Amino acid sequence: MDILGMAPVQGLESVSRYTTVNPFQEDAGDNTLSFDSILNSAVNLVRQTEDFSNAAEVEEIKYATGESDSLHDLLIAQQKASVSLQYTVAVKNTVVEAYRTLMNMQF
Repeated sequence: MDILGMAPVQGLESVSRYTTVNPFQEDAGDNTLSFDSILNSAVNLVRQTEDFSNAAEVEEIKYATGESDSLHDLLIAQQKASVSLQYTVAVKNTVVEAYRTLMNMQF
């Protein structure tokens, strides 16, 4: 499975602590990202996580009411929601850690 092909991963490479891109620069070309684009990627990540969670809930209701007999679809929807939530929490924790590091710096 190619995890880099997942949509939430694309656009968030600059969140990594090992990147050399300054996220606060204006868009000057293809190689730089603005803070706005990173924030939009994070918002899209949260929306996609919410969509996966809602889809899992719909599958649960369908299975519980007998509209769907496919346990396979239910488990896939639940797993997508779970993985997406775990990824979103990991990104949030990284951002909070970076914020705390910045706040603890003395100038």
